[in-house]
Amino acid sequence: MAETKEKRYKWRREDYRENTKGLLMVNTGDGKGKTTAALGVLVRAAGRGMHCCLIQFMKAKTDRYGEHESLDKLGIEVHTMGDGFTWDTNDKTQDIRTSEETWDLCVQKMRSEEYDLLVFDELVYVLDYKFLDVNAVIAEIKAVREKQPHLHIIATGRNAPPELIEAADLVTEMKEIKHPFQAGIYAQQGIEF
Repeated sequence: MAETKEKRYKWRREDYRENTKGLLMVNTGDGKGKTTAALGVLVRAAGRGMHCCLIQFMKAKTDRYGEHESLDKLGIEVHTMGDGFTWDTNDKTQDIRTSEETWDLCVQKMRSEEYDLLVFDELVYVLDYKFLDVNAVIAEIKAVREKQPHLHIIATGRNAPPELIEAADLVTEMKEIKHPFQAGIYAQQGIEF
């Protein structure tokens, strides 16, 4: 029987970083799937040997989600930095402080020049809540991307500010058509967490 020859894609090359246009991608909207879509890209990129990192702004650092278990098995770096969503903490000062600390970690990872893909999960929420200055965040991302044109960044969360949408290369809006919560079906293991 003849051997099947592996299909070679244009991007599969030694000079990957030198000839890649990094993208700023935003997953926004009121529908489910923003983080899930970002995780899909993260898994795909890791499968191609890209160095990846996930940083979560709002999910509580004390919680352990299904994606953490899977990404650990794949050797993908994960930092869950939050105190829980704002409706859990009810302390805007603490939420701002946590957002600033998490953004500091994002900046550190971006500037390190060690990554091909960074996912900033829930960053869009903290921009929408004005816990971080959107113009300062965009300026930092632009500066890093100029020095590292291969770097891909994904930001997730509802209500992406117009400035972020303008700066992004790819924006996907998740639109809710129907959700099980409306039928009284609450978050389920393996689906929501």
